[in-house]
Amino acid sequence: MHEISLVRNIFATLESEFSKDDLGTMTAIDMKIGLLANVEPILMQNAFEAVTTAEEKYQTVRLNIELIPIEIFCPDCETQSTIENYKFACSSCGKPNNNVVKGTELLIHRVHFDQEEEVATK
Repeated sequence: MHEISLVRNIFATLESEFSKDDLGTMTAIDMKIGLLANVEPILMQNAFEAVTTAEEKYQTVRLNIELIPIEIFCPDCETQSTIENYKFACSSCGKPNNNVVKGTELLIHRVHFDQEEEVATK
């Protein structure tokens, strides 16, 4: 289950970007995960709970996941299409297409802290 490694890497990234004081007030992490990112959201949530249970300092932090659909761009008809059921074809002209422009993301989108303000990561 590589999700445990991913969660540990998320915390390592945050620890390198924010001070201990900031991390002590962290309440939630928003992730954007594409359907082609090779990450199962439920397994990611379970791994997050396992890591935060073991790490006392992060036990109150929540993980919010936004799933990003797969989108392709067809250069023939200049159409961007959302892929359904992994059928990689242009929704406009019907031609097979694997020019993925969205859906591979695995991003820390936003970090929430106790303060009113939110700090977006790079």
